[in-house]
Amino acid sequence: MTGQHAAAGSAWIVRGERSVYASEWVNVMLTDVELPDGQRFEHHVLRMQQVAATVVVDDAARVLLLWRHRFIDDRWGWELPIGIVDPGETADVTAAREVLEETGWRPGPVRHLLSFQPSIGIADTPHEIFLADGAEEVGAPTDITEAQRVEWVPLATVPDLIAKGELRDSPSMIGLLYVFAGLHRSA
Repeated sequence: MTGQHAAAGSAWIVRGERSVYASEWVNVMLTDVELPDGQRFEHHVLRMQQVAATVVVDDAARVLLLWRHRFIDDRWGWELPIGIVDPGETADVTAAREVLEETGWRPGPVRHLLSFQPSIGIADTPHEIFLADGAEEVGAPTDITEAQRVEWVPLATVPDLIAKGELRDSPSMIGLLYVFAGLHRSA
């Protein structure tokens, strides 16, 4: 937290931090920081739990997606199955569990693709993206609040879905574009 990995004199220094709001979903912090030039101020930081998302691709180059409404921006869109990593659970277990709960499909073995922070300038919310080759339909989704529809969508349509604003959340965009670009083959 104190910038041990940054070059000497160029890192922001954390002098303290206090919570101004906390829930099971988010912790809003005020962090007392000092800039390299000596300026000191409080910076808002959102600390959220680690999440895991899965890109499930079948033999026909289709990806398993959820069509859902998000009240925050009052829009519908396609998303990957994603969820919070529970205490004592590893991210890969979460990734597979969320696919099954949200879609009714049990994914093939999952492998880690990449880790990222979607908004590191203000939020600490570690995201893990996994890839599964195929899935077996085992029944209806057990978490019926997650999606209006569950569909296999051609991976080739991902750029169009993004252009039309039908795919806009960062975990889905990053994971799908990573796979679409073929970067998973070199990982």
